[in-house]
Amino acid sequence: MPETIELLAKLVAFKTVSRDPNEALIAYIADYFHQRGGRVRVLPGILPGKANLLASFGPEGADGLILSGHSDVVPIDGQAWSQDAFTLTEREGNLYGRGAVDMKGFIASTMKLVASMPRLQKPLHIAISHDEEIGCVGVRSMLAKLAAEGFKASGCVVGEPTGLKVAIGHKGKVAGCICCRGEAAHSANPDLGCNAIYLAADMILELQNLQLWLRANGAYDAAYAVPYSSVHVGTIHGGTVLNIVPNACDVTYEFRLLPGDDVAALLARLRDAGARLTDAQKARGRFAAVEITEDNGYPGLDTSADLPFTTLVQEAAGQRGLTKLGFGSEAGLFDRMIGLPAVVCGPGSIDRAHKPDEFITRNELDECDVFLSRLLATLT
Repeated sequence: MPETIELLAKLVAFKTVSRDPNEALIAYIADYFHQRGGRVRVLPGILPGKANLLASFGPEGADGLILSGHSDVVPIDGQAWSQDAFTLTEREGNLYGRGAVDMKGFIASTMKLVASMPRLQKPLHIAISHDEEIGCVGVRSMLAKLAAEGFKASGCVVGEPTGLKVAIGHKGKVAGCICCRGEAAHSANPDLGCNAIYLAADMILELQNLQLWLRANGAYDAAYAVPYSSVHVGTIHGGTVLNIVPNACDVTYEFRLLPGDDVAALLARLRDAGARLTDAQKARGRFAAVEITEDNGYPGLDTSADLPFTTLVQEAAGQRGLTKLGFGSEAGLFDRMIGLPAVVCGPGSIDRAHKPDEFITRNELDECDVFLSRLLATLT
């Protein structure tokens, strides 16, 4: 247990905010795994200074397990921390630091796991990716390479914080911009222009109506805290000064989708609404345009509770029950891109993530060490 905490302290000290490089952290972990007999591959990420890692232990084969985590953390900008966010600090059994629960605690436990590796009959793989926090960006290039190589395994455990409950589902995500363009004019005579903020406001009403429609007519799953697909507006940017009719306004949107709700059909409804609005402006001789982009997204997760792999992870976790998550992960991508059954199961609570004074407890790390040791025993 002290070794896991020491490893976590070292991991927290790497300031791997998504906007910053993570190569130094990956190099540290790669060296650690290499010294303990791992076959280590450092795979360049999609941006300079970014890298993914895959470390394999034991024999070659298609019947092993993957433990997956992400190296990046969210920013601390504007947050009031009680101590240095990048120095692990313990108070009353709580271990505070950015990334302690999301999810460097899990990575520290994987490192502790291989510190004294027994002889394995089946392979263990540990995957660490970059930039999960901004939409599961980094793992895609690693999975594309593995898919091209014909990589096989029995399943993947993503160590996001679930209190060691086994999550067999999470919603998919699509996010982008509703980019509204109008025609500038003097505010003293607004009819000579087209107000892009008004266009954006009308599109936001369309989003609200779409949420009401999804709640009444879309997919439903009572296992989720929000049992229907959700629609969200995050930011609005438009206009320059008060006395100019604005010619541009951008609205960022997000869908969190249950299986069964078709994002293409939902976006088509929004595009139809945008076309109606712009046609009305063009009919009075004004310029107007509404473009809806899809800038980021990842698939949902829908793993069967009856799979032997799901049962194996449940037993290793101590039969704490099954759950479904409101937040996303790379688990759906492991399923979609390389055909692996995946679950999400890791220490701590997501309710502490992304906040000032983020923490994981000593007891939670200890329980994670036990969980991973039980998984390892299935490979011996």
